[in-house]
Amino acid sequence: MSRKTLLTLVTLVCATSACGGGTDAQAGPVELNYVMWVDSQVPAYKQCADAFTKKNPNITIKLSSVAWAQYWQNLTTQVVSGTAPDVFRDSVAYYPQFAKNGQLLDISEYVARDKVDLGQYQKGLADVWVRDGKRYGLPLDWDTIGVFYNQDQVKEAGLDPAGFAEWTWNPKDGGTFEKAIAALTVDDQGRRGTDPGFDKEHVAVYGIAPDYNTGALGQTGWAAFAAGNGFKYLDKNPFGTKYFYDDPKLAETIDWFASLIKKGYAPPYDKQSALGGDAVLQAGKTAMVMAGSWMAKPYLDNKALNLAVAPLPTAPLGRKSPINGVSDAIYAGTKHKEEAWQWVKFTASAECQDLIAATTEVLPAITTSSDKALAAHEAAGRDVKPFVAEAKAADGTFLLPVTDNADKINEIMDTAISSVLLGTADARTALPKANTEVNALFQ
Repeated sequence: MSRKTLLTLVTLVCATSACGGGTDAQAGPVELNYVMWVDSQVPAYKQCADAFTKKNPNITIKLSSVAWAQYWQNLTTQVVSGTAPDVFRDSVAYYPQFAKNGQLLDISEYVARDKVDLGQYQKGLADVWVRDGKRYGLPLDWDTIGVFYNQDQVKEAGLDPAGFAEWTWNPKDGGTFEKAIAALTVDDQGRRGTDPGFDKEHVAVYGIAPDYNTGALGQTGWAAFAAGNGFKYLDKNPFGTKYFYDDPKLAETIDWFASLIKKGYAPPYDKQSALGGDAVLQAGKTAMVMAGSWMAKPYLDNKALNLAVAPLPTAPLGRKSPINGVSDAIYAGTKHKEEAWQWVKFTASAECQDLIAATTEVLPAITTSSDKALAAHEAAGRDVKPFVAEAKAADGTFLLPVTDNADKINEIMDTAISSVLLGTADARTALPKANTEVNALFQ
């Protein structure tokens, strides 16, 4: 047998069985650098890493975490310099640019070869990681948005939290959602937003502290309300090229948020934007915040705050929550493509996601694992059903936009929306102007 024939046979055997896959797998020990940005998730994924190495003794995972603010700056430099980690946690806001620049490994052939079931994930999550027929990730988790409220303050206001499941919203008068916000707002003399003589200039506790730092997506702020009001981000998703931030439906939604500030029901933009709603909540200065399901564990376990979670209000077109998730990406320049793929396949498998479910750090992307996470939350005394109900409802969720130029779009729209919330610009003027700038990026 010739050497060439022998090598061919070895390659075929390794691609289908004992050698673990493709032709770039090494016989000796391999250490993969794996980086994420959520420090609290490191112990959970360490469990996955240990389980993975037990099954693949020649591959170890060096897991580390970098804070969000530095994460993308570091990664952008590393992929250019050729020093990026083998595998890193990826976001829909950043992956399009990495993929466009050829800095991510297309895993399509690996997915097909190993027959990964894309139908096991929460609906729509697998689709966002495909560009021009190439796949750059598999879903790890998902999140929807809910309203966390202080149960003590709700009781003091005489509100029945059971009614929160049915509250409504519209951009004209805010519906029963705004009525609840008003009732939960208290001035320094103890008068509520619903009382005669309420002093909006001297508020002790705000009814709600919206997230003002949500940029072009509005994920934990205006997005659900705008979508429920008929707003659509762009012509197609993912990878559309025409945005509709000039839609009057968005303008009236942003105007409603600005009206909460004017009425004294929400903190002034210039006083809260730097701190964020979480800081206002922790200080006891607001009764409610909107946040993602990833905050369920830290918020509901905080005994000092005594929080519970309610679903988003039902808007004119129904209750709609943005749904989002992350994936693991393989750096195109890794020297260990096959080993990196084996790790990515594992983190996206039920074996790993069941381990993650037990920690309740996130809601896993695989639906059966997600159900286990829900059960684990319930066993720990946390009611997170509103998040799950939103995800399971027919037409109850929508995907955040995935396009090129995300950083520039975010800067443009953040400036425009901030000007409205500050009261220095009108939404019907500022948003169309910003939309023109956004669409010019694609011409």
